[in-house]
Amino acid sequence: MPDLKQPVEAAMALAKDESTRLGLTFGTQNVTPGQHIPKGDAKSAPELSFNGATSTYIVLGIDLDAPFPSFSVLGPILHWNQPGLKPQPAADGTTSLVAGDAPFISDYAGPGPPPLSAPHRYVFLLYKQPDGFDPVKFAPPDGKKMGMRPRMKYDLRAFGKAAKLGPVVACNYFVSN
Repeated sequence: MPDLKQPVEAAMALAKDESTRLGLTFGTQNVTPGQHIPKGDAKSAPELSFNGATSTYIVLGIDLDAPFPSFSVLGPILHWNQPGLKPQPAADGTTSLVAGDAPFISDYAGPGPPPLSAPHRYVFLLYKQPDGFDPVKFAPPDGKKMGMRPRMKYDLRAFGKAAKLGPVVACNYFVSN
């Protein structure tokens, strides 16, 4: 499988620019790029926002550093793949991204680095959803949650090619251990 760290790290640079930063909120905590979030605070999927939103989107959340940042033989690990995100104006003037009744491809899995691990990078990549995209083609049957094994060594390039994804339009990331 090709190394994904370089292209994902390039996408992470988008988070430095507010116009291409994906908003991640856990409870009342808005994530700034690279912020440490205790894994207990990120057990549930974050609320998403993107002020440049004009379309329908797919978000993918991956852990680049499993099982250890210095020995990432299991990574990347897929933590979330949610299509069907639509922009919705929020009361605070931002634009929330809401899945509504869109089925997930991979349900959200919170951070889970092993004990004594250095912090892992959890990267959230936002893509414009291609016209005619069918999430059922990629999702586990009958809406079942995805197990751990298919999440390990996730081939982001293969999914991107099969789903006909374009470039990353927004990104954000946090670290956790």
